[in-house]
Amino acid sequence: MSAFLFVVPPLTGHVNPAVGVAARLAARGHRVAWVCADPALVRRLAGADAEVFGCAGAVPGAEGAVRPPDLRGAQALKFLWEWYLLPLADAMAPGVRAAAQAFRPDVVVADQQAFAGALVADRLGLPWATSATTSAEFTGAYDGLPKVAAWLRYRLTELRARIGDPSGTADPRSSPHLLLIFSTPELIGPQAPLAPHIHYVGPCLADRPAGPAFPWELLDQARAKVLVTLGTANADAGGRFLAECLRALRERTDRVQAVIADPGGMLAVPAGDKDVLVLPSVPQLALLERMDAVVCHAGHNTVCEALWHGVPLVVAPIRDDQPVVAGQVVDAGAGVRVRFGRVRADQLGAALDTVLTDPAHRAAAARIRTAFRAAGGARAAAAHLERLAAEGR
Repeated sequence: MSAFLFVVPPLTGHVNPAVGVAARLAARGHRVAWVCADPALVRRLAGADAEVFGCAGAVPGAEGAVRPPDLRGAQALKFLWEWYLLPLADAMAPGVRAAAQAFRPDVVVADQQAFAGALVADRLGLPWATSATTSAEFTGAYDGLPKVAAWLRYRLTELRARIGDPSGTADPRSSPHLLLIFSTPELIGPQAPLAPHIHYVGPCLADRPAGPAFPWELLDQARAKVLVTLGTANADAGGRFLAECLRALRERTDRVQAVIADPGGMLAVPAGDKDVLVLPSVPQLALLERMDAVVCHAGHNTVCEALWHGVPLVVAPIRDDQPVVAGQVVDAGAGVRVRFGRVRADQLGAALDTVLTDPAHRAAAARIRTAFRAAGGARAAAAHLERLAAEGR
C-alpha cells in the first residue's frame, strides 16, 4: 500500500480530472488525501468522505481573485499569473508542507497550476508527478511570446527560492519523474512532446458526482441537439456571446434543439420553451451522450469530454490556454473556430451548420474518441503512479 497526496488549486476543471485517478488508487487499497484551499469543493467532487487538508489561498470570485471579464491575451495571462497563480502558490505552501509531514505520502500528485505541490515535494525530497489538465503548456504556447516565456521562468525561479529547493532546476509545471497528460497526440498534434516519463492517458471522466436535475423528457429525438456552454469560470464574460448563440439557434428550431448553460442568468427565455432549453447548470457528461454538436469556449475539459463522446465542436476561445486548445481542435479536423468577442449570429449559425452536416468533422471527432478510450484514463494514470511509488521506495 502506498500513500498519494493530491495537491490541487480550487478550480473545478483542475480537480475533476484527478477525482477518478484518486478513486482508482483508493479502490486498489492505497491511501489518498488532498490539499486544497477550498476543501468543500474537493469533497463535493471527490465525495464527502475524502480526506482533505485545508490550506490558505484565494478561491476564484473572492475578494482579490476576480479577473476583469474584458481581459484578453497577454493581459489576461499576466493577471492569471501575477495576481492568482503565483500568490496562490505562496499561500498554499505552508499548508502543503504541513500536509506532507502529517500524511507522509510516497508520491505527491501536483496539478500543473498548483506550483506549491511540486516545489514543496522537491524541497522535501519526495517523488512528485504532474497532473496536466491542459496540454497547452507543452505544445509551444509561448513560442511567439519570448518575453512572456522569459518572465514566467524568472517568476518561477523566484518562487522556487521562496518555497522550494533554491538549488533545484525542475519546472513545477512539468515533473521530471512523471507527467500525466489528460489528452492524446491525436488531439494535440505533432507537437506533442515525447519522453519516457510522459504518459498520455486521455480524459478521466469516471467517478463524477451526479449532475443537476434535467428535463430529459423534453429532448426531441427528431432534431439535432446542440449544447452551448462556457464552462464554470466565464459567466461574467459570456452575455453577448450567449445572446448571439440564442439568435442563431432560434433560426434553426425546425431542425435543431439547443441546451444552453447560463449560470449568470444572462438570457430571457419564456417558460416552457421546448426549442431552446436554458438552465443555470446542466449534467454535462450525461448530456453529451445525446448531443450532435457542442458550442463552447475551448476549455480543455469541455473539449475533451465532447470528443470522448465523438461530438464535433464550434470553439470560441476567450483567454488562457483556450486559443491553443481551439487550435488543436481545428487542426485535428474536429471543429470550427469563431471569434468569441466579435462573432455574429449568422457566423455562429454557419459554423454550427458546418459541424452538423460535414461528415469530415464527425469522422475526426470519432477518431479522437477512439484514441481517448484506448489511452486508459484513470486506470492508466493510477498504474503509472503506482510504479512511481514503487520506484521511490
